[in-house]
Amino acid sequence: MKKIVIIGGSKGIGSAILLQQLEQNLVYNISRSTPDISHPNLVHFDVDVLCDILPDIESIDTLIYCPGSINLKPILSLSIDDFRDDFEINVIGAVKVIQKYLPVLKKGDNPSIVLFSTVAVKLGMPFHASIAVAKGGIEGLVKSLGAELASVVRINAIAPTITETSLSASILRNDRMKENMIERHPMKDYLKPQEVAEMADFLISDKAQSISGQIFQMDYGLVSFKL
Repeated sequence: MKKIVIIGGSKGIGSAILLQQLEQNLVYNISRSTPDISHPNLVHFDVDVLCDILPDIESIDTLIYCPGSINLKPILSLSIDDFRDDFEINVIGAVKVIQKYLPVLKKGDNPSIVLFSTVAVKLGMPFHASIAVAKGGIEGLVKSLGAELASVVRINAIAPTITETSLSASILRNDRMKENMIERHPMKDYLKPQEVAEMADFLISDKAQSISGQIFQMDYGLVSFKL
């Protein structure tokens, strides 16, 4: 049984990962909201990662940082505070939890970290300046820490296209917008949280013990193909 710390496991992709891991592993969820379920293998900490002191956890094998943001505006409509806020939740929060738990994580069983980027880092997309800057920081962090921790802890990131969660509800708010999003992707679909959870499950498993410092695009062909 692995001991997995999930930051932001109460909603969206984080919730899908939490639900997938609960039956086989002990899961510590750290987030501002309580998960909708209870389970003998679930320990929840009601914590704001950016503002509060992180709880001490004695044994950790895997750390997964899920918080993110979708702040889509033209560059002239983005304030400096918008950039700061997106960078704080996406990058500074991840750095804070890594620094807190790395000494314990190093002692874990096949220890690993999974972070989240976005396809907007690789593919220039209008109105994505703030989030692309923040997630670009995540990709740099993965590469740097992958090298620094190469003999001790694996670290990878998943870069999803739009995923059907509450965070993207305004973008997928009706059938027409959903159909347009499907047509925009060469493989004619967009992501569901469970698909991303499956990738996270692979990356934290022993099957991925040779993989670190990598960014995995889950894009239904959006970045890879031009048709």
